[in-house]
Amino acid sequence: MAMAVANCCFSVVTSTVKFRCCVPSQPYLATSQHSIASVTCKAVVNRRRRPGKYKEGVSQKKSPGKSKDKRSSLHDEDDDGITGKRNAGKSQSMAFKSFGAQRKDKKEFKFDMKEQQFEPQNLKDAAFLDAVVKVYCTHTEPDYSLPWQKQRQYTSTGSAFMIGNGKLLTNAHCVEYYTQVKVKRRGDDTKYVAKVLARGVDCDIALLSVESEEFWEGAEPLKFGHLPRLQDAVTVVGYPLGGDTISVTKGVVSRIEVTSYAHGSSDLLGIQIDAAINPGNSGGPAFNDQGECIGVAFQVYRSEEVENIGYVIPTAVVSHFLKDFERNEKYTGFPSLGVMLQKLENPALRACLKVQSNEGVLVRRVEPTADANRVLKEGDVIVSFDDVHVGCEGTVPFRSNERIAFRYLISQKFAGDEAELGIIRAGSFMKVKVVLNPRVHLVPYHVDGGQPSYLIIAGLVFTPLSEPLIEEECEGSIGLKLLAKSRYSLARFKGEQIVILSQVLANEVNFGYEDMSNQQVLKFNGTQIKNIHHLAHLVDSCKNRYLVFEFEDNYLVVLEREATSACSPHILKDYGIPSERSSDLSEPYVDSLEDNQAVDQDFGNSTVSNLEIGFDGLLWT
Repeated sequence: MAMAVANCCFSVVTSTVKFRCCVPSQPYLATSQHSIASVTCKAVVNRRRRPGKYKEGVSQKKSPGKSKDKRSSLHDEDDDGITGKRNAGKSQSMAFKSFGAQRKDKKEFKFDMKEQQFEPQNLKDAAFLDAVVKVYCTHTEPDYSLPWQKQRQYTSTGSAFMIGNGKLLTNAHCVEYYTQVKVKRRGDDTKYVAKVLARGVDCDIALLSVESEEFWEGAEPLKFGHLPRLQDAVTVVGYPLGGDTISVTKGVVSRIEVTSYAHGSSDLLGIQIDAAINPGNSGGPAFNDQGECIGVAFQVYRSEEVENIGYVIPTAVVSHFLKDFERNEKYTGFPSLGVMLQKLENPALRACLKVQSNEGVLVRRVEPTADANRVLKEGDVIVSFDDVHVGCEGTVPFRSNERIAFRYLISQKFAGDEAELGIIRAGSFMKVKVVLNPRVHLVPYHVDGGQPSYLIIAGLVFTPLSEPLIEEECEGSIGLKLLAKSRYSLARFKGEQIVILSQVLANEVNFGYEDMSNQQVLKFNGTQIKNIHHLAHLVDSCKNRYLVFEFEDNYLVVLEREATSACSPHILKDYGIPSERSSDLSEPYVDSLEDNQAVDQDFGNSTVSNLEIGFDGLLWT
């Protein structure tokens, strides 16, 4: 059964499922272990992306350039000028990227949740439509295979809306890898430069500001409403493909539940609607009958068996994003408990674990980097979260006569918040407290800072493994062993990376190693490598005659240190490379492993089984 998430410029492929964003943009592939695919509705992009990537809601134009990813994306309906953004949909929550922004007055993020009793007599004349603007973004994506340079730029368009105090909201995928962002109001022919204050990759929200006072003349910000009910009418407004003027589509609320966010590969509260959402709608508001904004359009779900399934980010998630930015002067992300849970639906399983009632979920694994690793053990049964009882299916009460996934409660917290868990351990009930923080990914879905780190030693190009690199290189060229690590391994400590030899720039000094590519380097001169900064530190401080690199399956690369130093300038010149390392590796190295005890051969290799990834009875929270 082929399923594709379309309408958005982003596409995620899980088995036969694909997610896409609602912005006409380049196609992206994002793998997700969830059975339902979602698409991020992105901007309209003026460049066609490499095949095999999920599309975000951006409409993009094709620009001539190399195409390294030879994978084909499923059901790419946005090939008519729409290309999506990067791959992001995995079972694990993804790392976020935040841009430093100055703290603003708290008043800027207060929402008026009162009903306005708006009577939509003639929607086209409604004043709130004037708060919806068109976003024009120029993107310059890094070249992960050649990390010292960037790819050819492309442009996209999406939607945004005013929230007051000089601020706009849109989708994070609409302004990913941005170099310039401009916005234009309805009925105006002038574009104004916008500044990106923060991007929440996991929740797919971005905060923009426009300094021009002329842009804000006569503007009225939107008012935020409450979470809607099932079958409530909803109106989606934005600037999708098919024309230059504002577009309005109507539908109803079909479902409200924890949803897979394709762009951020996270699971947060989402609103499913049947109103049409198309590429370019990304970042546009969804309204109720009172003229209140009840969310942000961001992704759609497409398959051969269903139609008209769109998704909206609810105001509860939007409010969390804004409060997080206000508190920390940057966006820090949604927290995670960091445990893998198993449902306790089987009575014999509950009896064996001495769980008397029909409740609770079993702790199967605890992430080493999570604070829960200090207080929870494998075999514990979580029966409550802040005194809210957890059902045997991993659900908790939600509104009246509804239930929702347990991780919804976790998403209501902020990074650094404390939660009280009620657990049953060996038949005894107890309460423990745990600090919640964003999840640490061994292989990140997005690269902070926008440019990947790299280190060139005698023509050997080292770089950390990341999902964008896997997309760019194609899964086939990465190798099954490395691909399995990227999919299922857990970080053993904060700052850990899988460092790979991306390629070898041929030179006399590396004779015999030219065909090596995409192999993980494990040790340098006998020392286990923690991350690429650690590798650079080890090389810089080496006084031995030989540089010895140990790879998977005991493959060795040995270089003479003096010859390596002598040839480096010539290699950089021959290949037109500005520096032998990225700028971040020039900073002094600080060991990120607090408890610097010996790490055995399992270092960086704490894998999750295929059963745990694919079985619906197991959940990451």
